[in-house]
Amino acid sequence: QVQLVESGGGSVQAGGSLRLSCAAPGYTATANCMGWFRQPPGKQREGVATILIGDNTTYYAKSVRGRFTISQDSAASMVYLEMNSLKPEDTGIYYCAARGPPYGGACLTNAKFNSWGQGTQVTVSS
Repeated sequence: QVQLVESGGGSVQAGGSLRLSCAAPGYTATANCMGWFRQPPGKQREGVATILIGDNTTYYAKSVRGRFTISQDSAASMVYLEMNSLKPEDTGIYYCAARGPPYGGACLTNAKFNSWGQGTQVTVSS
């Protein structure tokens, strides 16, 4: 498993931007897919974006497509989520996740992820 630590959350007004970071030491040696998930207040956790480590193929939930960008810096063992044009409905706890063996296959938000961070709060006010 991969140790994951998120940072960068905070409070912003609608239309603003935030950049979340996920420190994932050594993740390229143990993971094949990384993802960002969020849990809005009173709701279930939902997938936001994923990135296939091998070739940087990305996937986005429809609700964030065109506003959010997931990226990785393998040399720094970091995964990022750039969030622009934030909306109040983007409010929630954001989690970084890693998928490694024995799981594989398509790198999508409905995949099985076996390492999770502790989460970082994002609050967007109207």
